[in-house]
Amino acid sequence: MFNLFQAIPSISTAELAEKLKEKPMILDVRTPSEYQSGHIPGAKNHPLDKINSYRQKNAETVYVICQSGMRSKQAARALKKQGYEVVNVAGGMNRWTNSTRKGKYA
Repeated sequence: MFNLFQAIPSISTAELAEKLKEKPMILDVRTPSEYQSGHIPGAKNHPLDKINSYRQKNAETVYVICQSGMRSKQAARALKKQGYEVVNVAGGMNRWTNSTRKGKYA
């Protein structure tokens, strides 16, 4: 039986950095201005307040990131309820020490 209260798996920013060569689906749920000020290369911006409209065609795991890890946890729960396989990135961009890109698009 599906349990809405099951824990959302999480990884560290260092673990996510190791996965970048695999081109994972990274969903940045910060506001557009936060995203434009610096985001992980390849990350797609989909703000938390619009998370219920998120659609992805394939079934790959979605890595969800925000600034500190709080909004991404909320977004991950919402996406899990929609049936997505999700992983929260603990610590968010506050802990990201690798390169970032600025601007609208990844």
